[in-house]
Amino acid sequence: MKIAVLPGDGIGPEIVAQAVRVLNALGPKFDLEEAPVGGAAYDVAGHPLPPATLELAKKADAILFGAVGDWKYDTLARELRPEQAILGLRKHLELFANFRPAICYSELTAASSLKPEIIGGLDILIVRELNGDIYFGQPRGIRASELPLFKGAREGFDTMHYSEPEVERIGRVAFEAARKRSKKVCSVDKANVLETSQLWREVMIRISKEYPDVELTHMYVDNAAMQLVKAPKAFDVVVTGNLFGDILSDEAAMLTGSIGMLPSASLDKNNKGLYEPSHGSAPDIAGKGIANPLATILSAAMMLRYSLGMPAEADRIEKAVQKVLAQGLRTADIYTEGTQKVSTVQMGAAVVAALS
Repeated sequence: MKIAVLPGDGIGPEIVAQAVRVLNALGPKFDLEEAPVGGAAYDVAGHPLPPATLELAKKADAILFGAVGDWKYDTLARELRPEQAILGLRKHLELFANFRPAICYSELTAASSLKPEIIGGLDILIVRELNGDIYFGQPRGIRASELPLFKGAREGFDTMHYSEPEVERIGRVAFEAARKRSKKVCSVDKANVLETSQLWREVMIRISKEYPDVELTHMYVDNAAMQLVKAPKAFDVVVTGNLFGDILSDEAAMLTGSIGMLPSASLDKNNKGLYEPSHGSAPDIAGKGIANPLATILSAAMMLRYSLGMPAEADRIEKAVQKVLAQGLRTADIYTEGTQKVSTVQMGAAVVAALS
């Protein structure tokens, strides 16, 4: 089983190193091949997603990804910025379905900003469509405005759109996932304002008839943002578009105590996937040894479960993480009084020790 390891920028190399350490400690031998991506790739190859890196990702059975981005690249042309690497991988590999589980471990209820009774036992799965919406829509750009009040002034514009097949395939992914959970899907849109969302809702209602055992509800995105902090345990599977999913999944991450705890999987139609923590590259703390590697380690567990067909090994990693938390070990982002603060490397070592 070949795994493409793409550490990226900022804290990416630090956290990916710990996930690789955990994979190597499992027992099975993986063919791990590393390549530069993001700003690190631009520095050596002049592009955030060089052809060799893309080719490795295409040939691999799965991709373990760190994070990309650094302020020093902000002056580059848009197509050369580090973030284009992850967008390019999603597009070229047709990774259309993003799974972001938000689970609040009982040991971390004190690290959440919400009351324990609100988030205790939280287990939400956000299913985000990745290949469409405003992030990829055309036309886009900056031009001179034609509006009478602002004629000639610069204006930015982007295009939001979804086709029926795009909505159908992400909807079916969400309904299939719900069948393995509590059989509830909440579709989030803005159908009271956006034509795109009206089509989204119509398609979701139509395909829900294929899943009579799954309850479908609808919620506007602004209300969903409020309900996630008011009554998050009312949700089971949330399915939404690229833009709304980006925002809501980051909000849900904070319910768990830290975005440093949130793994993710981006899958194609055959369950080949790219696995990465939901947080960014955090260049402000890079090299300080304080980043939380648990989201990346849990992403590796998702990789074993969804793409590599190794659910028992995935369970071992997830149980090891829970054991480490029960021991009171915490990186800075989840530290609370009475627990023990550890470094990135120490947290990785603790998970490896807990595997046995």
